[in-house]
Amino acid sequence: MRQLRLGKDAMDRDWADPELDLDGVAARAGYSRYHFLRAFKEAYGETPGQYLTHRRIERAEEMLRGADLSVTEICHLVGFSSLGTFSARFKARTGLTPSEYRREHVGRGAALIPGCYAMLWAGGFPSATLKKRPEGRAAYGDGQDTGTDQGRAEP
Repeated sequence: MRQLRLGKDAMDRDWADPELDLDGVAARAGYSRYHFLRAFKEAYGETPGQYLTHRRIERAEEMLRGADLSVTEICHLVGFSSLGTFSARFKARTGLTPSEYRREHVGRGAALIPGCYAMLWAGGFPSATLKKRPEGRAAYGDGQDTGTDQGRAEP
């Protein structure tokens, strides 16, 4: 059971990665893909693919209720590469298309989060990711003495 949890944890952690596949998850758990599929379904009552789809749809529901993003943007942020597949799976799970779901659930509670913040939070801006520093260069505040009493660089 511990090994199955490793695979389930990998899906919980990497649910938004469209490259996440059964072979990779099974390898993390130390199983062959077919053995992992059978054991996962026996333990959790659904296949790994069904579980991952449910996780992604749950996240999409949250984003549709709370983020000012298009359905296409949400589709890609939650790990689907096809808008058609996303819409069909979403409707099968919730009974509503993503647009219908948003119309029915928006307006209950807080205002929508601006799309730029939601995209940044979800890692949707590739240019905003941190780049690795060259060897020997410390980041600001890494504990190196900057020569001032307050630890700030002089203007």
